[in-house]
Amino acid sequence: MEDDDRPRLRGDAASKLASEDLGPYSQDELQERIELLETEIARVESHRLKAAAHRDAAESLFGRKE
Repeated sequence: MEDDDRPRLRGDAASKLASEDLGPYSQDELQERIELLETEIARVESHRLKAAAHRDAAESLFGRKE
């Protein structure tokens, strides 16, 4: 089974963050949270691009898998 075909686990960290009440946080805490999330987005995007480059290299070498 392809990795992309596997069902995603429910309750992952992003889902938990998205459902969290932000009311109790101060302005400074919210800003810190934004900075941490932006750093995580950059890390995930970097990994995604590396994975895409790896896939593209494999497809150019072995051909595209249908």
